[in-house]
Amino acid sequence: MEKNYIKSGNLNRRKNRKKNKRNYKIFFIILLIFFIFLFIIITNNHKLPLENSSTETSNESNSDVGHYEQKSDITFNMTAIGDIMCHNTQYWDAYLKETDNYDFSYVFSNIKKYIESADIAIGNLETSFAGKERGYSNYPTFNSPDALAYNLKDIGLDVISTAGNHCLDMGFSGLSRTIDVLEDAGFAHLGTYKSKQAQDQILFQDVKGVKIAFIDYTYGTNGIPLPSDKEFCVNLIDKNLIKKHIETAKSEKPDMIVACMHWGTEYRTTANQEQEELADFLFKNGVDVILGNHPHVLEQMEKRTITLEDGTQKDGFVIYACGNFICDQNAENTRNSIILNLTITKHSDEKITIDKVNYTPIYMYKGTSSTLRRMKVLDIEQTLSDYENGIDTSIGQSTYNDLKKQLEKIKNIVGNEIN
Repeated sequence: MEKNYIKSGNLNRRKNRKKNKRNYKIFFIILLIFFIFLFIIITNNHKLPLENSSTETSNESNSDVGHYEQKSDITFNMTAIGDIMCHNTQYWDAYLKETDNYDFSYVFSNIKKYIESADIAIGNLETSFAGKERGYSNYPTFNSPDALAYNLKDIGLDVISTAGNHCLDMGFSGLSRTIDVLEDAGFAHLGTYKSKQAQDQILFQDVKGVKIAFIDYTYGTNGIPLPSDKEFCVNLIDKNLIKKHIETAKSEKPDMIVACMHWGTEYRTTANQEQEELADFLFKNGVDVILGNHPHVLEQMEKRTITLEDGTQKDGFVIYACGNFICDQNAENTRNSIILNLTITKHSDEKITIDKVNYTPIYMYKGTSSTLRRMKVLDIEQTLSDYENGIDTSIGQSTYNDLKKQLEKIKNIVGNEIN
């Protein structure tokens, strides 16, 4: 009996040892699977910021853009248009009597595709949205229907620069309401402000993971003084202010800086000395792209190689004036303009290059066949082609001949596309 007991005890111990070994193996396998799963989660979380290709507005200093290693080049296109004006004839044309409202959408139907396809699109506002109760008005003090803002958002504009000579046409209250309307429409905006705190913040836009800082300034406000207790409401061209904003932007580590400048001589198709000097100043201090407006006509564009103080070089681009996007002016060159497109790459070494500059020539057309819905922004080259091929001859021979002249003027003023 004792021998049997001993044999039985040894057998049980051997079974227990085998069982324990099996349990240890299962435990280690489970532990290994857990660590593999944890590693996958951590790796994917680190990749998320690079995989986010959406365009977002950020004014916060804790942006994640640029915090992760970029493993491949990022290419995007930036589109810009000129002055968004609204004369009384324009809002009369857009008036809907049956609803006592306004609709400008028809104005943009011919060129909408060029703006909505952009990764980021910028426009310059040359009117205010002070409200119907203030009365809609024409030059010299502009106030336009709110519908224009919403129709502009519908065509794909993302950013609106508001520092201009007409931004105080309806006073500080009109400036403030304009900001409210733009925000309600979904725009990022800059150049005019309701508080000092807002003025001190830099507008950032995230485009495919590229962090872009925007700044905006105007030469003046048509003699309308800034309120003495609200001088923050408009960014005036002042080198100290500009340099302060650029330094603030740099502290947030943007990939590039875009300056919107309201400057120049009205109806002059070449930049003046002050514009050229300011462009040099902006480039020297770190700006990559300058988008000029105000003269109501096109001015030349130029790509540069900028040498910085530390000896490094980078690409720079300036268009001194983008002309009028929409208007009802009749002076020479005020109805022709362009939709500008920049193809930009952020390389894996974080260097920014401006790879291509092209544009779509456009014309603010005003038909004569009816009393309403007469105004339309035309893609000049497409309109000429449609007329020549009999697809659409509604513009008539006279307008066809004029559009050919306008196309030649645009190319002579702006210059050749850059590849």
